Amino acid sequence: MELTIALAKGRLAKFAIDLFSRCGIDTSELEEDTRKLVVYDKKNELRFILVKPADVPVYVYRGVADIGIAGKDTLLEAGLPLYEMLDLKCGKCKMCVAGYAEKQNDRITSTITRVATKYPRVAKMYYDEKGEDIEIIKLNGSIELAPILDLSDVIVDIVESGTTIRENGLAILEDVCDISARLVVNQVSLKTKSAKIQPLIAKLGCALEDM
Repeated sequence: MELTIALAKGRLAKFAIDLFSRCGIDTSELEEDTRKLVVYDKKNELRFILVKPADVPVYVYRGVADIGIAGKDTLLEAGLPLYEMLDLKCGKCKMCVAGYAEKQNDRITSTITRVATKYPRVAKMYYDEKGEDIEIIKLNGSIELAPILDLSDVIVDIVESGTTIRENGLAILEDVCDISARLVVNQVSLKTKSAKIQPLIAKLGCALEDM
C-alpha cells in the first residue's frame, strides 16, 4: 500500500527530508539536485511529490496526497478540512498585526480599519472574532509599504525576528497566532490507510524528540 506525501519546496522540504531520513526512509532521490517533482522510496512504498507551499493543503484535501507538510499559515489560509497530526516545531514565528502605534489612537473609532495582507482569510477570521469590520487589501509582497504609503492602517503578516517591521518604523500591535510547520493527513486516507499512516506518524514523532 503506497503512501503519497506532499512536500513544500524550499527550506521546509530540507527539514522534512532530514526528519524522514531519521525514520529510516530512503531520501537519496529527494536530496539530489534534480528537477524531478515526483520521487520514490520503493522499499517503504512511499511517493513524494514536491509542490509549492500553498498547494500542499489542496493536494492532501483532494486525496492526491495522503500526507502533507506545510506551515500553519498556509493551512489556515487554505481553510480545508484536514487532520493536523503533528506540530513539527520547525519554522516557528508569529502572525501579527503591525502598524504605526502612535496613529492607532488618532483614528476615528467608527472608521473601518484597512488591513493589507497576504492572508485575507486569516485576517478576516481574526477581526471577525473581535467583532470588527475591516477592509482587506490583498497584497503579495512588501506588505510593510502599505501603512508607510497610507494604503492601509495596519498589516497582518508573518513576523520572525521583527527586524523588517522595526526598520520601517512600524511596531507589532497584536499577536494573531503562532506559526510552525505541521503534518496533515487526508481524512479518508487516515481511515483507509491507517495501518501504514499511524506507525509512520509515531516514528516521525520519536524522531522529532531526538532532533
